[in-house]
Amino acid sequence: MLQAVTLDDKYALESGHAFMSGVQALVRLPLMQAARDRRAGLNTAGFISGYRGSPLGTYDDALGKAKRFLDAAGIRFQPGINEDLAATSLWGTQQVELLPERTVEGVFGIWYGKGPGVDRSADVFKHANAAGTSPHGGVLAVMGDDHGCQSSTLPHQSEQIMAAAMIPVLNPASVQDHLDLGLLGFALSRFSGCWVGLKATTEVIEASAVVDIDPMRIEIVTPADFAAPAGGLGLRWPDTPLDQERRLHGPKMDAVLAFARANIIDKVIWRPAAARLGIVATGKAYMDVRQALDELAIGEHEAAELGLGLFKVSMSWPLEPTAVGAFATGLQAILVVEEKRGLIEDQLALQLFNAESRPILVGKRDEQGATLLPSAGEIDPVTIAAAIVRRLVALNGPLPRLEARVEALQAARRVETSKSRLARTPFFCSGCPHNTSTNVPEGSRAMAGIGCHGMA
Repeated sequence: MLQAVTLDDKYALESGHAFMSGVQALVRLPLMQAARDRRAGLNTAGFISGYRGSPLGTYDDALGKAKRFLDAAGIRFQPGINEDLAATSLWGTQQVELLPERTVEGVFGIWYGKGPGVDRSADVFKHANAAGTSPHGGVLAVMGDDHGCQSSTLPHQSEQIMAAAMIPVLNPASVQDHLDLGLLGFALSRFSGCWVGLKATTEVIEASAVVDIDPMRIEIVTPADFAAPAGGLGLRWPDTPLDQERRLHGPKMDAVLAFARANIIDKVIWRPAAARLGIVATGKAYMDVRQALDELAIGEHEAAELGLGLFKVSMSWPLEPTAVGAFATGLQAILVVEEKRGLIEDQLALQLFNAESRPILVGKRDEQGATLLPSAGEIDPVTIAAAIVRRLVALNGPLPRLEARVEALQAARRVETSKSRLARTPFFCSGCPHNTSTNVPEGSRAMAGIGCHGMA
């Protein structure tokens, strides 16, 4: 007998499974947080604000269509006039717990914005993160990153901005990860007093899948090896900038790492006893690694024979050293697979520098300084497969089957590339106001622009 399903299941069902996109998962996420709070006996509200832009260009539309579900859960969606005003509003939500006239115990919030919005909001992020979050609130900052510059004036990578503001970054690899890491992110934000970044790349946020939507799907563990200082880690008043800095650089970062350890945010996928090469990957790049291994017909059994381990990083900054350090122990080499500029590789190099047994560490470049996985553009499964086989050959000697398979994959890609030379003429989307608002006055020239209206 077929199960009855509706398009509203992704928001209406209390538990079970539903089909949804990554964007819709970000609509479901605050509903799940509200449900968790109710089960915990907490009277909280939710607030969402930001500014649209690909790959989050349809998030506000999806939130609007889910208004009756959000309203019923006590979640307010208010689009921002711009990204930094939206971020300032989220900063304000964390002050509710200080107010005697409050009607809720706390407000959890989501900020969203495209890469340029992350850039322009950095000042607010720094101030709001230094001030802190509230114990029954918490803030997720969803960063829409267009690595391939598919609908942007520049490729985006937002982790470095977040790291500069000392905001931890979670990096989903799937639609399910948006829900699981989102819930962990709210709990991490409450526990540590930090805002938490949630990276949304084009390929992951625009994917669709059947996911588990039970709000209690994951058990969130309170770290037993961390004791908060007197006064806690959250937002308070009065508070001086130097006191904020001391908390942020000390106990708040300690709390972030303790939470990551207790909840096993970063996971060993494969670790054979005789492992020689370990792959460390995150986000979209992790899924590309899995596809590369599939293309090479390397499963867990074959990986064990080759001495190959695999480690998935879900918190790309700050990198929790205990789990990845244990994974690295005894390895001869580590290959870090991440898109754009290296972030995990640099942190791992620092963590392993004083290790008793230090493996060779490669990623963006190999040990001779030659480019291995480029930081410009996007890396794909074929490029990753070639890098994996290159490292395996360096450790094991010739591997004819794998080397032949890489040559076949590269040849197929060359053929595919030669067939896809159609050029898309830039054109405004139907109904776009910039279609008429960017008409150039007579005698003037349009030379540059930030956004799609730069086509004018």
